[in-house]
Amino acid sequence: MTTLSDPPKESFRLSMLLYDTRYRSMTIQVIALIGFSAFVWWLIGNTAQNMAALGKTLSFRFLWEPAGYDINQRLIEYSSQSSHFRAAMVGVLNTLVIAVLGCALATVLGIIIGVLRLSRNWIVARIMTVYVEMFRNVPVLLWIVLAMAIMIETQPAPRAFKGDDATASMIFDAVAITNRGVFVPAPSFTSGFASTGLNWLIVLLVFAASIFVVRLVRARATATQEATGIRPTTWYLQLGLLIVPTAIVLLVMGLQWTSPELKGFNFKGGLHLRNSLIALWLALSLYTAAFIAENVRSGIMAISKGQSEAAGALGLRPNRIMSLVVLPQALRVIIPPLISQYLNLTKNSSLAIAVGYMDITGTLMGISLNQTGRELETLLLGMLIYLTISLLISAAMNVYNARMQLVER
Repeated sequence: MTTLSDPPKESFRLSMLLYDTRYRSMTIQVIALIGFSAFVWWLIGNTAQNMAALGKTLSFRFLWEPAGYDINQRLIEYSSQSSHFRAAMVGVLNTLVIAVLGCALATVLGIIIGVLRLSRNWIVARIMTVYVEMFRNVPVLLWIVLAMAIMIETQPAPRAFKGDDATASMIFDAVAITNRGVFVPAPSFTSGFASTGLNWLIVLLVFAASIFVVRLVRARATATQEATGIRPTTWYLQLGLLIVPTAIVLLVMGLQWTSPELKGFNFKGGLHLRNSLIALWLALSLYTAAFIAENVRSGIMAISKGQSEAAGALGLRPNRIMSLVVLPQALRVIIPPLISQYLNLTKNSSLAIAVGYMDITGTLMGISLNQTGRELETLLLGMLIYLTISLLISAAMNVYNARMQLVER
């Protein structure tokens, strides 16, 4: 009678770490991790040794010392006696302003240009092609400098608005475009909290709550349509929910507008948008829009023509086909590369120093670095700030991208 038994288990040998496929991948990863950790340890040790030789120690106490310099464009209160930390915060906010404004304008322009590149009108399609190729193949720094030169050289001086024989005039008696920047009415509050920033925060929270309620109304309308086949009319309710609560809060806080006035050699009052801000915003937006346009064009071309033909057979007009059928499907192709373009625009904003716009590169990694001599500390903080902003943009866009993906049933 034959008895079957399990074969004896092979004992572990060190050679199996290299020759046995069960352990080889883990061995390679451990070796790579040890090598990387050793390199980082050597780099940190070498840096500390060099700093000690120079009589320096890693310290961030300089952040609380007086900055000693002015910043012309700022969103929060700041003076030359403020700390370097305060100056860095002003630079971070200026960077975020450019990033938000640039991404918004570049997206709108990119979608329009990308759609027009596929136009059946030969002239329109070729003009958009020239635009894309021109902006994509010229360094963005040159566009920034060119935009700054145009703002300075082509716009009238403030004195041109003075007198009975003035050669320039304000737009609607409220907006003045000059070679020193654009002057627009500035909002202010006569009541509410003493802090203007806190007042605006409350307004934004109320507006965000209104958007949330509008989404609930829209979801309920969709559920009703799926249940009965009839979609209730809710556009007036959604519009009222967006406008009325925010308008009431602004009215209670006493919102008023202060228009700029020409006094002496320049405009006083209102909000001063400097040439550096406008030039940087326009240049980055126009440059990035060329890349977004190509992403949009490729996304639209990825959609089968049968989709458009089927929608046309149902009687939809071409513009409705594009907005209701093609673009919603193309977004699944457009969004992933769009994230990279948003990140590129945010990082390209570091070129603001070329036109004197004080972002985080000009404040913390510029003047603060030169005054304190803390090269390593300021650069590390700057890198950390850019990394944080980029990760937040990526996270937000990835969430949106996940919501736009097809859900399998």
